[in-house]
Amino acid sequence: MSAMLARFALVCLTILPIGAEEAAPPFVRQEPKVSLHLPAVSEASGLAVSPKNPDRLWIVNDSGCSADLYRAGTDGSDHGKVAVQGAKNVDWEDLSSFVLDGKPYLLIADTGDNNSNRPQSQLYIVPEPKKKDQEVAVAWTIRFTFEDGPRDCESVAVDEKAGKILLISKRTSPPFLYELPLKPAGNEPLVARKIGKITDPLSSGMPPVPYGTQPCGLDLSPDGKLAAVVTYFRVFLFPRSEGESWETAFARKPVALEPHRLRQAESVCFSRDGASIFVDSEGAKSPLVCWRRGKE
Repeated sequence: MSAMLARFALVCLTILPIGAEEAAPPFVRQEPKVSLHLPAVSEASGLAVSPKNPDRLWIVNDSGCSADLYRAGTDGSDHGKVAVQGAKNVDWEDLSSFVLDGKPYLLIADTGDNNSNRPQSQLYIVPEPKKKDQEVAVAWTIRFTFEDGPRDCESVAVDEKAGKILLISKRTSPPFLYELPLKPAGNEPLVARKIGKITDPLSSGMPPVPYGTQPCGLDLSPDGKLAAVVTYFRVFLFPRSEGESWETAFARKPVALEPHRLRQAESVCFSRDGASIFVDSEGAKSPLVCWRRGKE
C-alpha cells in the first residue's frame, strides 16, 4: 500500500462510526468556518459560553500563563482580556459558566497535576465580568484534595440545579467521577468525594491516538440532561434521565460524536440553549468546531 493510500485509509477509519449498534448521534458536526483570533491565547485549556450573552465565549490558558480570562465571539473575534485578581494560574485546566441566585458566574479550575503530586487544588469562582471590565475579583475559592490522593484533573463542570461541581480524573484507568459543593459553608479545605466512574472505555481512534482515551474537558447542558466529555479524539455524550444520578449516567455506554479533527482539543462547552456544542484546541488560531442538535 502506498504512503498516500495508507494516509487516506487512516482518515477513513478515523471518521467512521464506532459501531453499528449505536444510534445516530443527536448532534451533527459543522465544518469549521471560524478560527479564534486571540493573539494571547495559544494554550486554550478551558472554554465556556457566557451565561448572559450567547454570542460570547470565555477562554483560559494552560499552566504557566497569566491569570486572565479572555473574551471571544462565536465568530472568532477578540474582545480583550480580564485580569483575575486574587488568583494564580498554577495549572488552569477547565472553565465553566453558571447562574446562581440570578447572577452569572465563571468557575476556573486550577486542577491540573500531570505528576499527581499537588497537595491541594483550587477552584476560583468569579462574577462574570461586564463588557468594559478589565479586571475581576474572586468571589470565593474552593480549596480541596481528592479523597483517594492527588489526581490530575482537566474536566470540571457545574451542575447549577443541584448546586454541585463534577470533576473527572485524567491518567487513571478508568476515569473517576468526583463531587464537591458549589457554595460550601466556611473556608476550610474540602475533600472531593468519589461518586462513580466512566465504565465504558472511551475510544482513541484507529490506530489509537496517544492519550486519546483520557478526558480533557467536561461540560453539562443547562437543562442537566447531558454531559459532554472531550478527549484528544472526539466528544462523548452521556445522557441523563429525569431523577437519575450522574453516577448512573457515566456508567453507561456514551454516544460518540464524529471526531473533532483538532490537533489537541482540551475544552468543550454547551451553548446556553443546549442546541450546540463547541470545542477548541491548544495552538494559535484554533478552529472553533461546532456540533448542532439535529432531529432525534
